[in-house]
Amino acid sequence: MRLRGRYITREHILAAVDTFEIIEDYPDDKYLPSCLVRAKSGDDIIHINVALDRKGTNVRIITAYRPTPDKWAEDFKRRRKR
Repeated sequence: MRLRGRYITREHILAAVDTFEIIEDYPDDKYLPSCLVRAKSGDDIIHINVALDRKGTNVRIITAYRPTPDKWAEDFKRRRKR
């Protein structure tokens, strides 16, 4: 639902699948292992948080957003130190 408000469509995410790069891994996340993926959709860099189903091959999109330079390094792969 929030993706619509952020103007990131399912099509944006699927079109960027060839550029997916895991930048953070959360194997002990509360419900399912998850990770943060960096992707390039057109001229935009987006971050996608996905949960990975242990038993199957399902991937669930938790959220997606456009990272901001104040929180992320220039390449949007590393968080800035606070």
